[in-house]
Amino acid sequence: MAKEIAGQIKLQIKGGVANPSPPVGPALGSKGINIMEFCKQFNARTQDKAGKILPVVITYYADKSFDFVVKTPPVAIQLMEVAKIKGGSAEPNRKKVAEITWDQVKTIAEDKLVDMNCFTVESAMKMIAGTARSMGITVKGSFPGNN
Repeated sequence: MAKEIAGQIKLQIKGGVANPSPPVGPALGSKGINIMEFCKQFNARTQDKAGKILPVVITYYADKSFDFVVKTPPVAIQLMEVAKIKGGSAEPNRKKVAEITWDQVKTIAEDKLVDMNCFTVESAMKMIAGTARSMGITVKGSFPGNN
């Protein structure tokens, strides 16, 4: 017999360092979920990605138990790591803050493809290039796809 799902919570937490302080504590505590148990399990699963911001989807059940799925880091954060910048441009259409190559875009696309709303690496690359453009990051060269 399947458990009755009571709801879902979506959070972004740094890998390996989850603790009961906000945003984790209040989000889970208000639903009656064991906060310390979640923190222990999350930190154990994400030790290899320590310090990276990771989206997590927590499904909690009527009996107060829970399951969670850890996703890949957001594209914007991966772009900032690759470009070695602290943040995007305030005026992305006028002030460019960094340049990246299509090879770097492709590595991000291959990493993020499982969590994206597309089926091919080429379409994922176009989506990531759009995110880069909106952050003020220029992608050097022409698109290497089959178009």
